[in-house]
Amino acid sequence: MIKSYALRGRMSHAQESSYKNQAKYRLPYSESPVPLQELFQNTGPVICEIGFGMGKVTAAIAGENPDKNYLGIEVFKAGIGRLLWEIEKCSLHNIRVIEHDAVEVLQFMIPDQTIAAFHIFFPDPWPKRRQNKRRLIQRPFTDLLVQKLIPNGYIYMVSDCGDYADWALRELSETKNLYNAYEKFSPPQHWRPETKFEAKARAKNNSVRELFFRKAETSITAP
Repeated sequence: MIKSYALRGRMSHAQESSYKNQAKYRLPYSESPVPLQELFQNTGPVICEIGFGMGKVTAAIAGENPDKNYLGIEVFKAGIGRLLWEIEKCSLHNIRVIEHDAVEVLQFMIPDQTIAAFHIFFPDPWPKRRQNKRRLIQRPFTDLLVQKLIPNGYIYMVSDCGDYADWALRELSETKNLYNAYEKFSPPQHWRPETKFEAKARAKNNSVRELFFRKAETSITAP
């Protein structure tokens, strides 16, 4: 399987400490479906963030929405450790983390039609043409996202790579049972905090583009 990421970075002492001490918020990977209501011990909507980086934005959004549940999927231990530190610092109880490849997590762990939204903020653009095959947002992965979404659930992606944004717009537009909530790119969503990565991109005058797609309320079947 082609990976959409390359492992890098080391944990700081504080991140390593949180990684160990807040293990109750980490869910081990398995090939068995996870009952999400039991995992969060409530019936609130579940928002899944793929590749949350250092987790600061994840924690901020979760803190502003205690009635919603947040499932983060990440492969970088330093980022996981940092998010777990944020969870401890802010006394958050509505976040869980899975440390594994997102494709396999969605294939095996997440039941169909259980996710209210997918957040994908600044995924690796793999800008060289020979690397494009490693981009996360492309079919058939986008079909898998739709399979896991509830009706009217959404996919929200942000990128500072124009080529990747155009690529994702095309891939999402051509995904069955998914429609663009805007004519092309979406305006900034007021509830999403600016990331440190985004601030650096804007400082370099890199255009930040946002995509907001929804799953159709009624599935369209082939004739």
